[in-house]
Amino acid sequence: MQEIIGNIEQIQKRINNACEKCNRNPKDIKLLLATKTVSPERIKTAIQNGAILIAENKIQELKEKHEYLKDIPHINHFIGHLQSNKIKDILKYDVVCLQSLDRIELAEKLHQRLTAAQKTIDVLVQVNTSSEESKFGVTPENTIRLVQQVAQFDTIKIKGLMTIGVFSSELDKVRKCFRILKNLQQEISKIQIPNVEMNELSMGMSGDLEIAIEEGATIIRVGTAVFGKRIYPDSYYWDETSA
Repeated sequence: MQEIIGNIEQIQKRINNACEKCNRNPKDIKLLLATKTVSPERIKTAIQNGAILIAENKIQELKEKHEYLKDIPHINHFIGHLQSNKIKDILKYDVVCLQSLDRIELAEKLHQRLTAAQKTIDVLVQVNTSSEESKFGVTPENTIRLVQQVAQFDTIKIKGLMTIGVFSSELDKVRKCFRILKNLQQEISKIQIPNVEMNELSMGMSGDLEIAIEEGATIIRVGTAVFGKRIYPDSYYWDETSA
């Protein structure tokens, strides 16, 4: 558990250094812990040491850990691909932000559920900036149209955009993905669509968070650098066929 605490401190140093390099305020960067496959006991340690923003990729893990974590003050996001038949679960298990809204059909069904429950939810629109078939997300070309469509639903509060950069050691390719998202954010902001905010850019993970910060990220999703390596590669969790 001491290792987790030290890792969080190390990540915060990386964030601070990256911000200093590009003249940004570290307070403008939220650290989100991707808790896939991590035991609730280890998550609890992280939360109690200041990392209160957490997110799951899979609904099943969200369910399994909810009872243990529900009385520990923290904030839940959901960052995995969401099937329409699992919408009820993100509402039931206290998810305050869905970072992976990527199609109008999902928004319509989400709106129906929220209306019936008299609730609202924050969302980020997921964009496939790497053009990889293995990744979910709306294409950059169709992003503005999707944002405009989703904006009609008063139960869904668009707060920004999310992307998963290409898994590559070629940093220029990674940077290009983040730059596409930043450019989209600026384009959408100029249009001034009612019911739409573009304050959040969720991009960057353990291996590329510095580049993401340089390109404008406001939310950094970190898992392995805090909790250690998992038995599956990151790509396993982002190339999902089920929730």
